[in-house]
Amino acid sequence: MFSLLLAITPLLASGAVVEPAAIDATVERFMLSEQVPGLGIAIIRDGRVTFVKSYGLRNVKQKLPLKTDTVMYGASLTKATFAYFVMQLVDEGRLDLDKPIDAYLPKSLPEYRRYADLAGDALWQKLTMRMLLSHTTGFANFRWLDEGRKLRFHRAPGERYGYSGEGLMLAQFVLETGLKVDVGAEMQRRIFDRFGMKRSAMTWRDDFAANFAEGYTQELKLVPHRRWDEVGAAGSLDTTLDDWAKFLAAVVRGEGLSKKAKAEMIRRQIEIDSERQFPTLLPARTDRWKSIGLGYGIGWGVFETPLGHAFFKEGHDEGTANYALCIEPSRDCILLMSNSTRAEGIFVPLVNALLGEVNLPAEWEGFKPAPGRTPASSGR
Repeated sequence: MFSLLLAITPLLASGAVVEPAAIDATVERFMLSEQVPGLGIAIIRDGRVTFVKSYGLRNVKQKLPLKTDTVMYGASLTKATFAYFVMQLVDEGRLDLDKPIDAYLPKSLPEYRRYADLAGDALWQKLTMRMLLSHTTGFANFRWLDEGRKLRFHRAPGERYGYSGEGLMLAQFVLETGLKVDVGAEMQRRIFDRFGMKRSAMTWRDDFAANFAEGYTQELKLVPHRRWDEVGAAGSLDTTLDDWAKFLAAVVRGEGLSKKAKAEMIRRQIEIDSERQFPTLLPARTDRWKSIGLGYGIGWGVFETPLGHAFFKEGHDEGTANYALCIEPSRDCILLMSNSTRAEGIFVPLVNALLGEVNLPAEWEGFKPAPGRTPASSGR
């Protein structure tokens, strides 16, 4: 299998028109090699969706096919979608990324029950929306993963990258409490309605029930599709391959944002100096990723590829594996959405085969590197 993967020439990197059958053969071969139950792929060329197709099953037991309009769990693709919405508010002058969040709240943050754990620690006064969205709050990913299940600072805000869903939830809290913004309704109006994303929402809808994907673990055990009843900026999005491909194409085109806002969103705000993304907040530092400029923007990861500046976002849960990557200069993107974490075993060779060699920081992201290769991202 591995020798076959290494022999594949990138199908789309040259810009030539590629027969769908060639893509099908590549994808199906990879899925079989890792026993991936379902996988959707969208390809964007020069800001336009040129290929969308789903493979495999949305429900293995019932043998129901995964389709391009099947509702799938977006997981942390939610964060990137939310960040785009936040940058619209910045464009409109309603939000300043560098103003302390305290300036937007009627009361000090620890006076709210949800954030009472921070009472007595003045570090919260340093928090800004930029820090919340670039994962530099100093919080754990989620408080329930921390000792005593309490929210606390592990580092001074703005100091280092450390992935934190808590930061995104706090950003949502600031918008809803301080700016009186209905995040779910605004994202529906500004994003889902605008781009014709008819089967996307920040909470579960009853009309999704006829065509949705169940999740599957590494052991191929079923994980029931979670039905969110509250908006969560860190991960409540339900969407489809069709829908999020439309959104990703709009993002790489810069539609809905000023040129300045888009540039700020995908600019490296913080350098990443951790060996791996998870577990978060590991104290050890490395310069391993300096050669590719790995870092984080506003809601999106960034790095430099042989094809130019790139921005990306993963979406991972027990029965979900999503990955989006865009090359900014050419406005070319790939979107991978699966209902099993087993798909993460083929993300790197799929990107290499369908988009080109971009030196994905596979080990940092928790993906298998391309077999038989020394990761170019190591800088060694």
